[in-house]
Parts: sequence; structure tokens; C-alpha cells
Amino acid sequence: MIFIVIFSLVFLTIFILLKIKKKQLLETVTKSHRGTKTERELVLKLLKAGFPSQTIFHDLYLKNEYGNYSQIDLVLATKVGIIVFEVKEYSGWIFGSGNQYKWTQVLAYGKQKYYFYNPILQNKKHVENLKTKLTDFQNIPFFSVVVFFGDCEFRDVSFIPKNTFLTKSQRVIKVVKKIIEENESTIYKSKRDVVNILSVAVENGNSKDIIEKHVDNIKDMLGEDRIFH
Repeated sequence: MIFIVIFSLVFLTIFILLKIKKKQLLETVTKSHRGTKTERELVLKLLKAGFPSQTIFHDLYLKNEYGNYSQIDLVLATKVGIIVFEVKEYSGWIFGSGNQYKWTQVLAYGKQKYYFYNPILQNKKHVENLKTKLTDFQNIPFFSVVVFFGDCEFRDVSFIPKNTFLTKSQRVIKVVKKIIEENESTIYKSKRDVVNILSVAVENGNSKDIIEKHVDNIKDMLGEDRIFH
């Protein structure tokens, strides 16, 4: 009985310490209330894979030329260019094409179908907005990585554009390393300016007014109260 109690206390202590360590690691990049749980999991994956915290930018709100804000899940600045991530969490079968407006999620062996905005097109828009903002850095390569968390399976996904990658969360680090290994180093005119622009976009996410404006803009764009996640 005493052994069981001691073992339980040791296990609980280790669990708490690991949780604290995980939170401390996460907070080298972002706060535990920012973004979604899966986005934060991706931040931790990148950190544990050895990517420096100062190159990872999470939950960015980028202002465009019309005064609206686009929310970008995650950006990684690398020696070969800027990698922009769109993070999703779905179960079931996923069907879609790179140029379709909507993709399909199928559950219960085909008995239930749901539609969601094509994440490749969604992240393409994010990349375009980021390129526009970084007007002095148009020659920097951009890469789009769409990451699916959850128990889902790609059943018929086709026409993936160049420099765009679709992956499950288990393989995302391999995809990132492949991008870096297979592309030449690029030249940043001013790394400081790039970091400043991305940092401001992250800081925008601390503003309640900016977040509310972003949500309202999506509702107006869709013409309904439902928001694609």
C-alpha cells in the first residue's frame, strides 16, 4: 500500500514538472491562451525539433491594404524562405482539390458529410497578404504548409500547387526539413525588418478590438454567422 502511494506521488510529481517544462518552452514563443491547442502543439513540435524560438511567429493578425486583418496560424522564418502554416483538426475522410472552393469531410462511413473552406486556398491568401506586407522582400521564397491534426485520412486530395505541402501532424517536421534541404539559401535584405513586421502582426493578436474586427470581417465575407475554422 505504501509503495503504491509513493509511486503515485512520484508519478504525479513527474507529470507536474513535465507540464511546467512544456509551458515554459511554449512561452518562449507564445502564450498558452493564444490560438488553438493544435497550433500550440505545432509550436512545441518546431521547438523540440531545434528551430529557434525567435524564428517562430504564432497567431499573427496582419493588416491589409483595405484596413482588414487576416489571421495566420503560424510562420517560420528559415534560411530558404518563409514557411506559412495553416493548422486544421479533423477526423474522418477528407476529399478535395487544390483549386476547389470547398472540401468535404466524411464521417460514419459516408453517412455524414460536412463542407469546409479549402485550406490550401485559405493559406494561399495568407501568403499573398504576407508578400504584400513584405513589399521589400518579394524575392524571398514563400512555402505553404497545411497541417491536419486529428484522426483523419486523405482519401482523394489532388492538384496540390507548387511550394504547397499537405501533411498530417506526425510528418510535419519531416516536411519542413525537406523544404529546407531541397531549396537554396535566400538573401534577406533586412532580417530585422522581416522580424519587426512579423512581431507586430503577433502583437496585434493581443488586441481585443482587432480580433473582433477580424471575426466580423469573416462573417461579412461569408454572409452568415458560421465561420470556417
